[in-house]
Amino acid sequence: MAALEAAAAAPGLLGVLWLVSVTVSAGPWGAAAAAAGGDETVKCEDLRVGQYICKDPEINEATQEPVNCTNYTAHASCYPAPNITCKDFSGNETHFTGNEVGFFKTIPCRNVNGYSYRVAVALSLFLGWLGADRFYLGYPALGLLKFCTVGFCGIGSLIDFILISMQIVGPSDGTSYIIDYYGTRLTRLSITNETFRKTQKYP
Repeated sequence: MAALEAAAAAPGLLGVLWLVSVTVSAGPWGAAAAAAGGDETVKCEDLRVGQYICKDPEINEATQEPVNCTNYTAHASCYPAPNITCKDFSGNETHFTGNEVGFFKTIPCRNVNGYSYRVAVALSLFLGWLGADRFYLGYPALGLLKFCTVGFCGIGSLIDFILISMQIVGPSDGTSYIIDYYGTRLTRLSITNETFRKTQKYP
């Protein structure tokens, strides 16, 4: 008898539970839960192209590299567009007006040590037959050899001029030439097995 009463009460209990669930989902608690489970605010560095603008870095006049260059990297300040809401570099959700820094973009820079590209090319062109270019770049043995052989009878001077002009021969300490930051620079591209496995990133 008790089993029959429990079976008869089961449909009514299920109906009550269904009614309560519908009420909660439609009420303010349901709206709050839906809002909590909605899309999370993106980070500012994940914004798409056109939603932010990055200012040019401040350039050191002596080195012609960004002033904050460290370990071949520097940072440029980026400003999200007005009415954009994202998480800034501190992790705070901010509604931007276009004047606040949202994140810092990493840009490459070079390590220089006082060797000017213009000076090296000029020495190679006018005094290369005396080995002045090699002395200047830190190759005293080759400079002395060129001096004693008058630039290998001119052939060595011509070759060195071409190599230095194309930035193939650089300072002996492995640093880069000082070249205008927005001037003509040589960028060497290297291809390894990892190059073809790198995941492509699209904005």
